[in-house]
Amino acid sequence: MSRETPMHAEILRRVESVCPVCLERIEGSLVRRDERVDLEKNCPEHGSFSTTVWRGQPDFASWYRPKIPYYGGERRSTGRGCPYDCGLCANHSQRTCTALVEITSRCNLRCPVCFADSGGSEADPELQTLERMFARIMEQTGGCNLQLSGGEPTMREDLTEIVGLARKAGFSFIQLNSNGLCLAEDPGLALRLREAGLSSVFLQFDGVDDGVFRTMRGRPIFAAKCRAIEHLGAAGLGIVLVPTLVRGVNTSQLWEIVRFGLERQPHVRGVHFQPMSYFGRFPAEFVPDHVTLPEVMSGLARQSQGRLQLSDFRPPGCEHALCSFSARYISQEDGRLTRLGSDACDCSPVPAEEGALTSIGVTARQWSGVGKEAAEECSRPADGLEHFLQRARTHTFSLSGMAFQDCWSMNLERLQGCCIHVAQADGGLVPFCSFNLTARDGRGLHRPPPQPDQPQHRSGHDA
Repeated sequence: MSRETPMHAEILRRVESVCPVCLERIEGSLVRRDERVDLEKNCPEHGSFSTTVWRGQPDFASWYRPKIPYYGGERRSTGRGCPYDCGLCANHSQRTCTALVEITSRCNLRCPVCFADSGGSEADPELQTLERMFARIMEQTGGCNLQLSGGEPTMREDLTEIVGLARKAGFSFIQLNSNGLCLAEDPGLALRLREAGLSSVFLQFDGVDDGVFRTMRGRPIFAAKCRAIEHLGAAGLGIVLVPTLVRGVNTSQLWEIVRFGLERQPHVRGVHFQPMSYFGRFPAEFVPDHVTLPEVMSGLARQSQGRLQLSDFRPPGCEHALCSFSARYISQEDGRLTRLGSDACDCSPVPAEEGALTSIGVTARQWSGVGKEAAEECSRPADGLEHFLQRARTHTFSLSGMAFQDCWSMNLERLQGCCIHVAQADGGLVPFCSFNLTARDGRGLHRPPPQPDQPQHRSGHDA
């Protein structure tokens, strides 16, 4: 009888993490087993836990990019330390590239998968509160990208007024995080938002058929997504498609989603993949099985049949290297994709009118709007450099992905390099993964608990 050869285990480095049960800080190790890297850790009270954080190519050891630590800005004093004193605390080594403001907990979907566990009944923050938050963010950061999130922000009837307040506060890039349903129902909403100062829409988009949406969102809403894209395009707002990836549900559609976006240029400006993390709300039968960044990159290369190359993708210039990847292309008239190379950090805030040539960091990289004038200009004949510049204004396309951390995969070294921060009413800025972190029983570390009529989520997962 043949016996399976055990995989060789090599400890790559020690890290600090948290226990998935009690969220206390514990030691862990990144352990290589062939082409797989696991995060292994042990809690003296609750036992051992292991989850895979890297699987396949590019090689884990090669995925590195030096960072310049940033210590400027206000820092709160540390008591218990990371991740408990976020706000930001003195241990944090990165600036705020993107500030996320949750303007409502209400939502018009009840998705089986939701990092915010949205659908709550708590009151929306008042305009005066948001105005103070916008001013405080500008004061602390000196200017950054702003994302309006929730819940579903379009549930607020005063959304255009909120966008106007953000623009008045000095934000040059304002992005809306949306499921698109209200944008699909109201053809004029997108134009009103653009006139108020909105730059771009981060559109939830999990696949190219209703089978995916029934599983991920509980409803067949693919047609509504397409209508939302049409209305946003007509208003001249840039769009980034944002699929949440779940193994066996939509991981076979990576290239199909990209192709869908490419066919809808110049208004769709990129795709930002987000492998599902186990915090917030997710089905109880989902056992933690993280889709890792190399699986997304290699899947894109394989499914595209060579139009994308694994070597196209690069580690981030701002956040920790293990958090994300990105690549930028110009799509040619014959369908070829020409990669644009850059070693610069992609996270600088940019005015909306310049955004067609510049990527920025909101949960990776997004794009701002492209007006009708630019779209018309692309159709005019040109030669050489002029043609390249015209094409770049309307047909530059971004591919990126971000692996959010949960109680299973939390690595405090990564957390301390986070540049995407959730703004609080008291002026604090909390790293995204820390803010959304929940224990395996659904207990949150920073996010306010559900209201009484919203029972606490309990996943019931095993280690």
